[in-house]
Amino acid sequence: MTSRPSNRTPLVAPRRAVSARKPAAAAPRKPAAKPRRTGGGSGGGGRRGGPVGRFFGAIFGAIFRVFWGLIWRVGAVVALGIFAVTFYFYSQLPELNALLDGRARGSVTILDNEGDVFAWRGETYGGDVRAEKVSKYLRNAVIATEDKRFYGHWGVSPRGIAGAIRINMSEGRKPFQGHGGSTITQQVAKLLCLGVDYDATRWKNETEYETDCRRGSLVRKLKEMPYALALEWKYSKDDILTIYLNRAYLGAGTRGFEAAAQRYFAKSAAELNAQEAAMLAGLLVAPSTYAPTSNLARSQARANVVLGLMQEQGLLSKAEADAARASPATLSPQATQPAGGYFADWVMDSVPSYLARGTTEDVILHTTLDQHLQKAAEDAVSYIFTNKVREGSVAQAAVVVMSADGAVRAMVGGRNKAAPGSFNRASQARRQTGSAFKPFVYAAALDLGYSPMDFVDDSPLTLNIPGSGPWTPQNYTRRFSGIVTLAEAVKQSLNIPAVRVSESAGREAVRKVAEDFGIVSDLANGPALALGVSEATLVEMTGAYAGILNGGSAVKPYGMIDLTLRGEKNPLLTQSGGIGERVIQEDAAQYLTWMLKQVIEGGTGTRAKLPGREAAGKSGTTQGARDAWFLGFTADYVAGVWMGYDDNRPLTGVTGGGLPAEIWQEVMTRVHKGLPARPLPVKVPEPRARPDTSNTSTAQSDGYGDPNYNPGYNPNDPNAQGGYIERTPIGPAPSLGDQINGVLDNLLGGRW
Repeated sequence: MTSRPSNRTPLVAPRRAVSARKPAAAAPRKPAAKPRRTGGGSGGGGRRGGPVGRFFGAIFGAIFRVFWGLIWRVGAVVALGIFAVTFYFYSQLPELNALLDGRARGSVTILDNEGDVFAWRGETYGGDVRAEKVSKYLRNAVIATEDKRFYGHWGVSPRGIAGAIRINMSEGRKPFQGHGGSTITQQVAKLLCLGVDYDATRWKNETEYETDCRRGSLVRKLKEMPYALALEWKYSKDDILTIYLNRAYLGAGTRGFEAAAQRYFAKSAAELNAQEAAMLAGLLVAPSTYAPTSNLARSQARANVVLGLMQEQGLLSKAEADAARASPATLSPQATQPAGGYFADWVMDSVPSYLARGTTEDVILHTTLDQHLQKAAEDAVSYIFTNKVREGSVAQAAVVVMSADGAVRAMVGGRNKAAPGSFNRASQARRQTGSAFKPFVYAAALDLGYSPMDFVDDSPLTLNIPGSGPWTPQNYTRRFSGIVTLAEAVKQSLNIPAVRVSESAGREAVRKVAEDFGIVSDLANGPALALGVSEATLVEMTGAYAGILNGGSAVKPYGMIDLTLRGEKNPLLTQSGGIGERVIQEDAAQYLTWMLKQVIEGGTGTRAKLPGREAAGKSGTTQGARDAWFLGFTADYVAGVWMGYDDNRPLTGVTGGGLPAEIWQEVMTRVHKGLPARPLPVKVPEPRARPDTSNTSTAQSDGYGDPNYNPGYNPNDPNAQGGYIERTPIGPAPSLGDQINGVLDNLLGGRW
């Protein structure tokens, strides 16, 4: 090493000089100045991180670290929880086919006598359909309406949910009340009730179960999400859409698009055109409101909205959309004829419940209904009320048309078509029958050997009723006809002769004939039995008159021909006819038919006359005119008509021979259109000489007649007074006091 010269300039000063001349070069070494930022003062170091800044920075840093740690840990836990729940749902999901028909009960498809469908009950399911097999228009209409991003999400659409919340709150509803923002997958989750099966012990009925499944809430949405994710994990998009197409409810008792296509358009879901597909897709928002069977115009307007959505989303060309709007979907002929609803309810009640209302299978019920006759009956009632009843009247009417064997061909349970399960006045209303009951009185007498040409005394009559006192029946006209034949008594609907005949033949005989003919109501025990004070339904009465037409055999009205499970060939139940055992002799039935024929030809039923066709019938008006009836038959059909108010108030100016007879005539005229006229099965009685009453002082004054004839005298009833039927001693005439009491009783109690 060499030594430096002693006169060399020291190095310290030059270093300072260099340092002063080149400050930029020294800048990178500034880290050594870091400790200065910890000092006090008001310089830049204090502004960025003095003692206070350092303190709060440390606090905020700690909070951030804790918060961030909590966030990702909670997020991880939530993600794991969602995955676990999703996996659980995934593991519980069955094969696709098990999810297509989700009904808790079956359906009943009701056919008329020709095998055509006219009504459905329960939830109709048209069979499994696949998303890839249905009409492309239907598939696109559903996606356009319900979930336009269906093929692009994983089952949940946060954007859709947020949009729905915004709309709901802007319209004053709760966040999840109204629009749900649900994807099709989430809707399928609802339709599957998140995997919870229907339990009859938990829910009152299936409706309550479905309402609970579709309840919108935040908790429900949170449950739907993992289930929707599980669906997307388990099934393909087309599988999910298939479940939706099969399980969606579309109004009028239809479950799934195949059933709806058949119900409304009588075609398969694979055959739907654009406008029909749009109409069905439009039902999803509110099936009952937009059902075309309820309001076709409203349903068509909704379909136009769907067509617009399809066009907007590129799922339908403008030309196709314009063509669809120009030719809106219309209902099939079967769907536009909602005839026979009352009959459908009645026949359902005649079938065992486990095969009808409570069925878990799909059932085909073949019935006796004739849709042509049904429409004729409905049109006839409408015509009379439109043209002959004052506007605003709330009076009701019911009609039953049946064959002589009891096969019901038509049934009108009220003036207006009603929803399934409505009150049926033809089968459920029990009303007093009035004079329409009298044929059974005369049937009992004729079966005992009396003739229509035997005589009966129409004169004042008072009977002492044990526990009630004297009872004096009156004719409707308050006049007496004296000696008349049984046929004339029926023809003019005279009350006193009917009571005399009933007392002579015996009330028990009358009761038995009426019951055997099918009037199953409790029949009165007193002499007023003959005047129809007992109650019956129109179906019962019409069936009883059918027994007269068929020659005197009992009839059980029926509506089922056979019942078969869908897909099976052999029926489970069959019905071949309703004729039962004989009630009265055939001669008696033919005599009675002849008598009832006179009623229409020249008696109280002339308004029911059918030009060019023989008919027999009987009117009936009850006490206070609360019920008015007309029942009768031709050689082809039996028909019954009832008219009255549901609240049992009196009719004004209406008797059985008035409006009910006119309804009957209108119904039967339409029913027989195109049928050849056939004679009634009658037996004409031999005429008999009228008894001579000239030797009786009371004959002209009080109507009592020849003492050699006593039509109403019953030797077993000492209270019976006078009348002609057979040669027995006439009883004493009632006293003046008894007659006065009888008149007062009638004034207070009404007249028959």
